Amino acid sequence: MNLIKILIIVTNINMYASGNYPTGLWLSEVTHIYQAAKEKGYDVTIASPNGGDVPIDPESLKFFTLDKISKKYCDDNSFRELLKNSRSLKEVENDNFDVVYLAGGHGTMYDFPDDKTLQKIIGDQYESGKIVAAICHGVGGLLNVKLSNGNYLIKEKKLTGYNWFEEGLAGRKKKVPFNLEETLKNQGSDYRKALIPMTSKVVVDGNLITGQNPFSSKKMAKVILRELDKQIAQSKIIDNNQH
Repeated sequence: MNLIKILIIVTNINMYASGNYPTGLWLSEVTHIYQAAKEKGYDVTIASPNGGDVPIDPESLKFFTLDKISKKYCDDNSFRELLKNSRSLKEVENDNFDVVYLAGGHGTMYDFPDDKTLQKIIGDQYESGKIVAAICHGVGGLLNVKLSNGNYLIKEKKLTGYNWFEEGLAGRKKKVPFNLEETLKNQGSDYRKALIPMTSKVVVDGNLITGQNPFSSKKMAKVILRELDKQIAQSKIIDNNQH
């Protein structure tokens, strides 16, 4: 069995457009999938649109939001080094991955939606039948991805992402560049959300997996690895039948 490879894509943006508020990556949206993949012995690459430093949203380091796993990585110098030296999307665009995962944080609203390299990576990954996953604001990276038939990837797909009510609870409605929930719906997706805001929700539609908010991080990691196990088992069956 070849080594399973996972690409985690994160933001380079450390400020809202107003320049008054810091933002960046929401830490738990990387740490849970990272930990779960490492426990399995999988290879994990962290990349960002420009490469280099990945800012962490200070809100994600607060007592209420920093869970045990995230705290462990927050205090881990080698992990922090990894985030300071992310690969650029250009460097990894022709590599093969079993999972491509878009982590969130408000920073992604600025550098994910219009990044052509990101769109190419996601489109190719999806059309090859391999797993595309996105959580929270990272789902915004799926917005403008078009498939080879010219349709938007998210058209008629069941998915979730950070909703507008949650944006209000976070006090960010006036600061964000667009309304993610509304834009996902306008692009033709079949948008779903948890009954109670700020609670975990993960939606699977074929090889597309989306999580609603930071509180979905743990479940998201479980679901991705479960779906990956299914794909691995499937490819083993196909291999055996061919021999």
